[in-house]
Amino acid sequence: MSSSVLSRSAQWLVIALAFTVPQQVAVNNLVLAVLLLVALPVFGTALPALIRSNPVARSSFALFGVLFFGTLWGTTPWGEAMGILGKYADLAVIPLLMLLLREPVTRERSLRAFFIIMIFALVLSWVIGLHLVPITPSLRYLIGPSALVDNPSIFHSHITQGVLTSYVGFLFALRARLATTSRQRLGFLLLTLLAWSNVLLMLQGRTGYLVLLALLSWLGWTVLRDKLQQQGRALGWKSIVAAMLLPIVLLAVSYQAVPRFHDRVATAVTEVQTWQPGADHSLSSMGTRFDFYANALKLIEQRPWAGYGTGGVAAAYKQQAAGADVTITANLHNEYLMLAVQVGLPGTLLLLLLFFTQWRCANRLPPFERVAAQGLVVAYVLTCLLNSMLLDHTEGLFFAFFTAWLFARLDEQTPTA
Repeated sequence: MSSSVLSRSAQWLVIALAFTVPQQVAVNNLVLAVLLLVALPVFGTALPALIRSNPVARSSFALFGVLFFGTLWGTTPWGEAMGILGKYADLAVIPLLMLLLREPVTRERSLRAFFIIMIFALVLSWVIGLHLVPITPSLRYLIGPSALVDNPSIFHSHITQGVLTSYVGFLFALRARLATTSRQRLGFLLLTLLAWSNVLLMLQGRTGYLVLLALLSWLGWTVLRDKLQQQGRALGWKSIVAAMLLPIVLLAVSYQAVPRFHDRVATAVTEVQTWQPGADHSLSSMGTRFDFYANALKLIEQRPWAGYGTGGVAAAYKQQAAGADVTITANLHNEYLMLAVQVGLPGTLLLLLLFFTQWRCANRLPPFERVAAQGLVVAYVLTCLLNSMLLDHTEGLFFAFFTAWLFARLDEQTPTA
């Protein structure tokens, strides 16, 4: 098969991957496996040069490299260690995706593919949540096992849908800002409303609430900043105070106006306030997380620089928590702690370096990509405090795909004001 045929096939496969990002794990893995088989023979030789020239690709590959070498120490069986390493493999795929997402046509088609599947998921979530259609066995097969009438998350858990839906609403809002016609602007604004109201009114995920409020705040800040710059005015203390008050106002309004939001936040606050070390928190989401964090910090204190090896969390945590009335876990629900326990503090520092590199390089991107990239960093810096966002399959693939999409043409851009 000629290289041109393989190249075109790879372009269509990356579009297909965008379409499957929110879908079931098996579908993701199948498309990604075929994509690798088709793309590597054509684009593989260009990967070293891209990694050297693109700071974001270099940072993501370095983080994966540390996790790869982390399989060489610790007591985790090789098979288990490689299984955990495979969950982080999306980091290693970012440079290849960047090569595939450089063409403007492929970029636009892949973004539209992601929009289409997310709109489909949103519509299904709304019609299920509003009791317009029952969850039949055939529909359950399509949407996955997580969807409930009172918590209609499609394909995955409410945490996953909350994060993806908040971010796609953010992208819709950015598209509305840059729309060239009133019809386009109205369409994207309606999609923004459809997405963000779904997070607040349909889903129960507090992680989704956090991402939504953070992205709303960042969007408000960017709108204010851009308007002041257009008027030739500098950011004064009043503007800064207004930007700082925005998330507080949004939180207060949501807390008072949205019963589901109020109940979930109030429950979280109560669980945090009542947490006690060593007590039974098996029925408390935040209490269980705090148990994970407390034991993880003790593990890090014992091996701060090398950790327990990639995949070593389960065994190390079980030994640390022996005799205590806590839930044993292989997932600490905090990506910073997950990396520190596995490969030491250097792993956490490399993740922070990746976020910093993305933020710094975002200033060299066009307006849509710049704000979208900064929003991605804001979302993941926060959610990595509460979930293992790179270990979890869909969240990790989503991060890898949009990191590649946003920074694929970084070398073609010049710094912007």
